[in-house]
Amino acid sequence: MDILIVDDHPVVRRGVRQILEEAFRGSVIGEAENASGALDLLRSRSWDVVVLDITIPPRSGLDLLKEIKRDRPFLPVLVLSIHPEDQYAVRALRAGASGYMTKESAPQELVKALRKIRKGGVYVSPSLAEGLAGRLKPSGERPPHELLSDREYQVLCLIAAGRTVNEIAAALCLSPKTIATFRSRIRLKMGMKRTADLIRYAILHGLTP
Repeated sequence: MDILIVDDHPVVRRGVRQILEEAFRGSVIGEAENASGALDLLRSRSWDVVVLDITIPPRSGLDLLKEIKRDRPFLPVLVLSIHPEDQYAVRALRAGASGYMTKESAPQELVKALRKIRKGGVYVSPSLAEGLAGRLKPSGERPPHELLSDREYQVLCLIAAGRTVNEIAAALCLSPKTIATFRSRIRLKMGMKRTADLIRYAILHGLTP
């Protein structure tokens, strides 16, 4: 099984590579530290699965996931993230991921997940599987942040982390004016008048890093 690891942290890539080389002997293990490197490797050869971090500056891992699925719709992608499942898992699965797990998961879970998605299955942890039922409610019964687009949600999380408009713009490679527009749109969708209300909401709902 040939596996591509996409993560901007060399230590993480090294650790994941070691686990995979021990579990899948003889496999080709590729590494990319950013979106452009990942896309180059994806276009230069065929891969069986991709292990993708959700946060790979300067782009969102969700954006890259969507681009991968446009180019290779049947390529299984396992999202391996530092973010808790309740923050990004459902969005990743909706974007086309075949599984989502946190970096705190045991090494054997990573191997189990890759084997499952390679066979066409979907990997979710027991806790995530239990929570997915609640996400199937009509939109009127879902919490406001689940009604945001992926980009709006990303901006909300960065606002909650205490980033300024200029810092968010730099992190997402967008203009401050665009970020200010996103912020206004988020407040409108969530029925909140002040940025402080957004921050308070994000903290109460565990959306901060």
